[in-house]
Amino acid sequence: MLDEAAEDTDMTDTHLDPRRVGRILAAVETGDAGRLEEFLDGLHPADIADLLEQIDESEREAFLRLWAGDSVGEVLSELDEGLREDVISLLDPERLQAAVRDLDTDDVVDLVEDLEDVQKEAILDALEDVDRYAVEQALGYPEDTAGRLMQRDVVTAPEDWTVGQMIDFLRDNEDLPDQFYHVTLVDPRMVPLGNVTLGRMLSARRSVMLRDLTEETFIPIHATESGENVAYAFNQYHLISTPVVDDGGRLVGVITIDDAMIVLSDEHEEDILRLAGVGDASMSDNVMETVRVRLPWLAVNLGTAILASVVISQFENVLASVVALAVLMPIVASMGGNAGTQALTVAVRALATRDLTGSNMLRVVRREALVGLVNGVAFAVVMGVIGWAWFGSAVIGAVLGAAMIINLLVAGLSGILIPVVLERLKLDPALASGTFVTTVTDVVGFFAFLGLATQVLL
Repeated sequence: MLDEAAEDTDMTDTHLDPRRVGRILAAVETGDAGRLEEFLDGLHPADIADLLEQIDESEREAFLRLWAGDSVGEVLSELDEGLREDVISLLDPERLQAAVRDLDTDDVVDLVEDLEDVQKEAILDALEDVDRYAVEQALGYPEDTAGRLMQRDVVTAPEDWTVGQMIDFLRDNEDLPDQFYHVTLVDPRMVPLGNVTLGRMLSARRSVMLRDLTEETFIPIHATESGENVAYAFNQYHLISTPVVDDGGRLVGVITIDDAMIVLSDEHEEDILRLAGVGDASMSDNVMETVRVRLPWLAVNLGTAILASVVISQFENVLASVVALAVLMPIVASMGGNAGTQALTVAVRALATRDLTGSNMLRVVRREALVGLVNGVAFAVVMGVIGWAWFGSAVIGAVLGAAMIINLLVAGLSGILIPVVLERLKLDPALASGTFVTTVTDVVGFFAFLGLATQVLL
């Protein structure tokens, strides 16, 4: 009895945990649709999307065949792009069309933009004419722009309306967006003039003019502005929603904070993945997709490793004479690589947030050089003593310490300068910087250590 009560209590939870996943899969395996609905009760569509991403292909197909929930459209909009097309292919057309009718236009755009033409047309056919026109117009804008992110439903009002007129309009209008945060004031040409928050409007008297309640920060965004710049504006200026305008400055849609934060989160995730050289990888990718993403950068790394080996081969004589150098050599390269990665990570993040600019570039470069120099001296003392004690040679300790100073100084400089140069060349610093920084620190580390050893020990 206690176990059953505990199980019933668990089912009132509104999050996805391993026990719940196990029970869901057990219901799927036994074909018990009633128990499946019970276990899914209270789960947010994002949690159901997570579930679909966690289970394998056969379990996913059985789940979708058994599940009759009415939140399919919201689940699809939450799914990872790499998996979304596979899930859509498992849904029958009628269910798919019913699922997308209740979605906002921006969610429909996100849903169909990467689909094959047949699937895309099936979804568009399910929409009402006005929604289909809005979606097709949004798809006409370049990918990853404000025009793709925006939703068409905007609550607007003339600037000469009062609070009372606006409230009466809202009460009488049955076709309002499900969520909105502002009323956008427009002129007769539909040019946005300002935003009024709902909270400020509802706390004012009915006779107050809406134009007297507009927010100080008002930043309309052009429809072709990049999604990255949109996310930056929301984060920098603490926006909740902002209008989107066309070339004539006329209102064409609105972007809300939830869409902007998705872009910001995607940008962060993309930077992390690209720093590791895995591009737009996903946990739902199959073996060949994962190999295709990782293999090119592993090949590049192989090339840089060969370059480092070529440098080492130039010092065969000193390595043959002093075997201790072969033991200590990886320490210099490893320390340089780690120091370079530290500076690189800070630089890539600062470039993404626009904290690293031309005005503070010299100061930041000088700081990283000094950090590299101080760290180099500190570890030079440590490794010099270790090298002396380990191999009984003060000379080897001194060579090791000097090489450490040189490599950590170069690591700091390369970690900050390489991503900056790549960005100036219109290349993605997150994707390419790691390989170049590693190459520089390896080559400089080996050359400094073995070159100094050749001069001193031979």
